[in-house]
Amino acid sequence: NFKNLAIFSKMNNVSGISSSGAKKSTDMQLKCQYLSEINDGRGIVFATGTPISNTMCEMYVMQLYLQKAALEEMGIYHFDSWAANFGEVTTALELTVEGSGFRFKSRFNKFTNLPELMNIFREVADVQTADMLDLDVPALRGGKPIIVESEPDWYVKQVMEDFVVRAERIRGGGVDPSVDNFLKITHEARLLGTDARLIDKDAPNNPDGKLNKVAENVWKEYEKGNANGHIGCQLIFSDIGTPGPDKDFTIYDYLKETLIQYGIPAEEIAFIHDAKTDAQRDALFKEMRTGKKKVLIGSTDKCGTGVNVQTHLVAMHHVDCPWKPSSIEQREGRGIRQGNENEEVAIYRYVTKGTFDAYNWSLVENKQRFISQVMTSKAVSRSCEDIDEATLSYAEIKAVATGNPLIKEKMEIDNDVQRLKLLKASYDNQRYGLQDNFMIKYPKLIKTATEKLANVREDVKARDKELIDNPEFAITIGKATYTERVDGGTMMLEAISKCKTGETTAIGKFHGFELLVEKNFLDINYMVLRGKTEYKAELSTSPVGSMVKLENLFNGLHENIDFLEKKIEQYQNDLEASKSEYDKPFAYSMELEEKLARQCELNAQLDLENAKAVDADLSGPEEEREADDRMEAAAIVAEDKGAYQADREGRTR
Repeated sequence: NFKNLAIFSKMNNVSGISSSGAKKSTDMQLKCQYLSEINDGRGIVFATGTPISNTMCEMYVMQLYLQKAALEEMGIYHFDSWAANFGEVTTALELTVEGSGFRFKSRFNKFTNLPELMNIFREVADVQTADMLDLDVPALRGGKPIIVESEPDWYVKQVMEDFVVRAERIRGGGVDPSVDNFLKITHEARLLGTDARLIDKDAPNNPDGKLNKVAENVWKEYEKGNANGHIGCQLIFSDIGTPGPDKDFTIYDYLKETLIQYGIPAEEIAFIHDAKTDAQRDALFKEMRTGKKKVLIGSTDKCGTGVNVQTHLVAMHHVDCPWKPSSIEQREGRGIRQGNENEEVAIYRYVTKGTFDAYNWSLVENKQRFISQVMTSKAVSRSCEDIDEATLSYAEIKAVATGNPLIKEKMEIDNDVQRLKLLKASYDNQRYGLQDNFMIKYPKLIKTATEKLANVREDVKARDKELIDNPEFAITIGKATYTERVDGGTMMLEAISKCKTGETTAIGKFHGFELLVEKNFLDINYMVLRGKTEYKAELSTSPVGSMVKLENLFNGLHENIDFLEKKIEQYQNDLEASKSEYDKPFAYSMELEEKLARQCELNAQLDLENAKAVDADLSGPEEEREADDRMEAAAIVAEDKGAYQADREGRTR
């Protein structure tokens, strides 16, 4: 509930970044900031099952709540700085209205440096996943959700054709956004995919429609779950078509009436919306846990988090597809949880063919796949891509509505080619780096280290001879030589105080080696012994301490031999590894060639080779650009208030 924090960015008209936010989220940010300041960054604990519920921008929001100081230590003071380190704006191609060209659309949907990002995030996040916890929960029947498909009737097909006509008008710019827009079409398409009567109360009842199949499966599960003295309860989820006094048609009422006709007693069916108070909700949940109520119909918001009715749940039904992956997780978490006495639970997902149901489910599954790449107990990949679209583009409307497999395949091929070309570009860039490694970088490092190793060996020989010839302590500062450590150290510190900051200055000799001091602006000083090469140690503030460090530096010259030998060996191994990696061919070369060839074939078949012009509008019409950010909130409001009732011509009533 607090992820909707406004994000201020210079990246205008880029999908996936919302500049609007909820006031309560801003209040939460200020409270977290205040508590962090007075408690030295401690004292705030978030507990959530869905820290990232929709897009990766929510990762930034969580870090802003809990890690603002840590981000600032890394020089990240605003979203654009965070995005520059961990994200990338990509541009994707979409079909134009005529189907003979393309338009570009920019999205903030690619994320890089994920291992570093997750290392930072895990400083405050203890990620516990299902595979780590191994909780005693029922299994998913069949190992995956049961997909129930419905055939659209003539009326649904006709309305889908109208959507294409309306989309053409919108993309052509001949429609006022206040009259019709992609946001409105998307909402109506979602209603149509569930039941046409949500748009027009006089629409025919499709016998093969989604709601009739929901009722049929609920009845089958009811008979099976309540046989032989057992108790079988079910949950039905729908965020649209909720009950209300002024609505001509609701999903809830229709399902209840149909289930009663099948034979389920009315007193065993409940709406979560009827429980207005906490006491009423608790009483309803208790009735579900004891089996007094057998079927509960609710929305994600009202029947998600905090609903403990799992004791006898045998099946859950998704009438519609919610907007966010976290909503599916919350829904299914009502039954797949500890305390369910059943060994397995069935999950039904209902899809109407030829409508946008399949698109919506695909969208949410892709988002969940992306989030799973990040919120995992395993090592994360270096980069991954998010899918942030919530509003249908013209190309998607036409592809689904017309059912032209070539158009759909063309879109998929274009996306695949773009992805493979990016991988090829990354492969080429990596090869350039690898080539530089084994031809320039490592040979140069090996040469430098080898030369230094030879110098160190000569210095060690000179040191050994000096210790034999002059074993006693002696240091020369300026023109005077001192044999006592206190005197030598005192004079050295005095000489150092007169040296200029930012320079390296010669101040004397020690056992035949030139003695220098390096002063920097950070107030950290170093003494340097120079023979064939240089050796450095940090100065002490005491005279004797400085002399001890100087002698240790001198006596330990031979340690540099072992260090340099290991460095040379490491450089040699890195050189060979770079050369070996450079020789590896592009892993997806064959796939890219095949996709490019198929792309040319599709262009020819769809007559795209002679496209009139490429629509290079980077963001599309204003209403389409803004629709992504408003989609979810507007849809929820519309569902609650029964808005967007439209006639066949797309006019609002």
